[in-house]
Amino acid sequence: MTTATATQTISRRRVRVWFGEHVIADYNAEPALAERYADAMSRRFAGLRVTNDPMPDVDKLPDPLPGERMWDVAPR
Repeated sequence: MTTATATQTISRRRVRVWFGEHVIADYNAEPALAERYADAMSRRFAGLRVTNDPMPDVDKLPDPLPGERMWDVAPR
């Protein structure tokens, strides 16, 4: 991967299948794949709401995962 391709931002879409107010499926992909997925989910879950929204731009990195040790003092 070159520096030019590494710095390009790729727009992604978020497809969700809703059962009332509950999300029962959540999928993130490039626009073409997201559209195919949304079409497939609309056929599979006829009658349920399927949304295909742009992913928000994230300005900060996600929080790091906790370390393997859960405490600093070893058990006796």
